[in-house]
Amino acid sequence: MTYDNTTSCSKTILGVCVMEKKAFSPFMTQILDRLRAFGEFEICIFGDKVILDDPVEKWPTCDCLIAFYSSGYPLEKAEAYAALRKPYLVNELKLQHLLRDRRKVYARLQECGIPIPSYALVNREYPYQNVDYLVEEEDYIEIQGKRICKPFVEKPADGDNHRVMIYYPSSAGGGMKELFRKVGNRSSEFRPEVRRVRRESSYIYEEFMPTGGTDVKVYTVGPEYAHAEARKSPVVDGVVMRSADGKEVRYPVLLTPGEKQMAREVCVAFGQAVCGFDLLRSQGRSYVCDVNGWSFVKNSHKYYDDAASLLRKMFLDAKAPHLSSTLPPCLPWKCSEPAQGEISKRRSCVMSGTFGQSEELRCVIAVLRHGDRTPKQKVKMKATEECLLNLMLKYNCGRSRSEAKLKSAVQLQDLLDATRMLVPRARPGRESDSEAEDVEHAEKLRHVKAVLEEGGHFSGIYRKVQLKPTKWAKAPQEDSEGEGERPTEALMVLKYGGVLTHAGRKQAEELGRSFRNSMYPGEGTGLLRLHSTYRHDLKIYSSDEGRVQMSAAAFAKGLLDLEGQLTPILVSLVSKDSSMLDGLDTASIQMEEAKARLYDLIVAQKQTTPARPEAPWMVDGAGLPPNALALLPRLVKLVKKVTAQVKILCRDEEERLAERTSDEALPPYDQATALSKTNMDVDRIAAGLPCGSEGFLLMLARWRKLERDIYNERKGQCIFTCAISHKENKRKEPLIDHSLQLCR
Repeated sequence: MTYDNTTSCSKTILGVCVMEKKAFSPFMTQILDRLRAFGEFEICIFGDKVILDDPVEKWPTCDCLIAFYSSGYPLEKAEAYAALRKPYLVNELKLQHLLRDRRKVYARLQECGIPIPSYALVNREYPYQNVDYLVEEEDYIEIQGKRICKPFVEKPADGDNHRVMIYYPSSAGGGMKELFRKVGNRSSEFRPEVRRVRRESSYIYEEFMPTGGTDVKVYTVGPEYAHAEARKSPVVDGVVMRSADGKEVRYPVLLTPGEKQMAREVCVAFGQAVCGFDLLRSQGRSYVCDVNGWSFVKNSHKYYDDAASLLRKMFLDAKAPHLSSTLPPCLPWKCSEPAQGEISKRRSCVMSGTFGQSEELRCVIAVLRHGDRTPKQKVKMKATEECLLNLMLKYNCGRSRSEAKLKSAVQLQDLLDATRMLVPRARPGRESDSEAEDVEHAEKLRHVKAVLEEGGHFSGIYRKVQLKPTKWAKAPQEDSEGEGERPTEALMVLKYGGVLTHAGRKQAEELGRSFRNSMYPGEGTGLLRLHSTYRHDLKIYSSDEGRVQMSAAAFAKGLLDLEGQLTPILVSLVSKDSSMLDGLDTASIQMEEAKARLYDLIVAQKQTTPARPEAPWMVDGAGLPPNALALLPRLVKLVKKVTAQVKILCRDEEERLAERTSDEALPPYDQATALSKTNMDVDRIAAGLPCGSEGFLLMLARWRKLERDIYNERKGQCIFTCAISHKENKRKEPLIDHSLQLCR
């Protein structure tokens, strides 16, 4: 045990009964040195040997006791000592047992009316115990009937286990991020292949609350004092921001009156005068998500001054109340602080700017378009097959005149199973499908199957199917007498494509980096610091389209200089707002007017030039060529030629795959991984495969559809409207873009 060298019977004895690693930490030393400087306390550090080996009867006596649990600490012995000697306790010992079980922490917070995230419990008596009240689906779990949708957080019930998991929905790419105590410069790791929850122990599941990429840590010293700091959240990219001396970068923040009241209630509820807890600020409200027990702020001299003064008052109020009100006019250790003139000088340097102190930038608003995408596609076909009609009724709750929308993995898998049963019977040569309509129907079924099989699994946000009933017939009702309606034909509409490419991801990321450097030049990490302190209220909104959400996440990655995959950044920083495009209903009218104008220009066969040369209505500013109508047949020939070339590539691809060993075969395309790793599409291109998430079979189906859309074989006519519509869509594909230039 360690005593101060100078002793006096008039001094209050302060016992520090904690593990040596905690007692001699730099932060504890800062507080104890300040208490010692008051000259009113004799500080006795018990030490590990006394705490672990000696009976409590031989522990040194003290008037006031600092004791708190950490790894390996015998909390029960400390309780026995407190019951024997009855010192003044800064933190109650009995209530510290609650802090070791997150379930008890949440129960206590609820009991005291302190806001916490919505959660559910899975309790197991032994590892991997099967609990029948837990139902796990791809994008949600149900616990005793309570559904929690992804993204959600999984916390071990054991407070000493710091491996917290966040599971992401398939619409954002899926996967899981593991949070852990800092190891070097890492505090989390993203694992895209993990999609199922753990079953080794008992867990808390709670809804994920977006906080704008920052965490708020609150530190109390008694119920009337709270200090708060913000840091970059580990859920974003897992990279720890550190200062030049290797410490994690944190910035002070102001607490609202409501948050200050929450700090007081946490302090009182757990009987911990000195404690820390985690605060989530989400959508205008604040929630407590964890209580840590004894915690000190790191590297804040102002906090150390306040904490030492407040602890002094607590100790003297309990043991020497006649001295507690006499605080020295100048704190004993203040002589070592920088002179006031230097502090004022620093503040004046910080406050001065390019425009002086009279002007301040209040807001920066940026509106951005999504990055480069693959072509958007649509397949329409009549569905009269019983399995497809039954599938429609399954997902529209049996309503014969309602349409069904299929987007989830389970729904699309059901459709794929049904399509696989239909496609073999619909192939040419296997049954009588010589008529044009039969051939086209079989071709569309194969097209649908190829789209649904793309990528190996249903991840990402780029496929959806609508089934709309169009014809009905009378049919007997199963559950009652009489007749009812049953659909006999439906229109199936498959929409796919429009996926952000690796080039689009890089474009958005570079744009974010360029935006930061141009809008905040010379600030270094200034923008990041402002965001962490909430002085810069950064908000990123996106529509609900997948390519737009991923573009927003890539832009945020460049803007905030983040690392790693896009899925955690998307969920943490980007707010999906499906109403962003409201008010643009008239856009379709303007598009139709533009198509009509293009049609007139093509038919007129006149050279056109933009009315304003400085703002051309075509990218190259050249307008339409004078012989546009005559060029259309050449365009049709070109499309047919490209389709034939893609067909050869399909055959070549099958031959190459047949020659490869299983080790050499290229794995299925995974969009979620590709969006995070630029080299995946580059590797595919180097291997002679298309850029994007499709193979040559799907590419061939798409070009055949384009050929049908742009030219009517039976009438021998070009379809102008389709040529106009497809030019912009196919411009997204380098092959046809280059060919169109040759055609022109």
